[in-house]
Amino acid sequence: MKKLVGWREWIGLPEIGIPIMQCKVDTGAKNSALHAFKVDAFESGGLEWVRFSVHVDETDLSKIQLCEARVMDKRLVTDSSGNVSERFFIETMLEIGESHYPIQVSLTDRDTMKFNMLLGRTALRKGHFIVDPGKSYLQGKKQ
Repeated sequence: MKKLVGWREWIGLPEIGIPIMQCKVDTGAKNSALHAFKVDAFESGGLEWVRFSVHVDETDLSKIQLCEARVMDKRLVTDSSGNVSERFFIETMLEIGESHYPIQVSLTDRDTMKFNMLLGRTALRKGHFIVDPGKSYLQGKKQ
């Protein structure tokens, strides 16, 4: 059964320590992207990991979450301006409304963007969501 989301929603990424943040829903983007800074790769148990910081509140840049996740992939990604860059991809649990499922997220510099998280069509398809571009926050806000 399909569920409805608006053009922006409240989400959580609990596995990396982000209980709640706003995201822009973007069917024009294949991949989901998270604004990350101070990104450092390291090895643990023979696997590649990445440590990074995230602003969890676009209105208060002093609220920073330090995150760690296993690197799932490194890929070349073309952004909306046509710029190509190599990005780390991690897999983490997405919470949106009553839905919880793993998604892949690229780590990138979204410092000039209004939203620190972009939810792309691959994650939307996996969660069986359809978008109403005239609405916002249809999945509610978890406290």
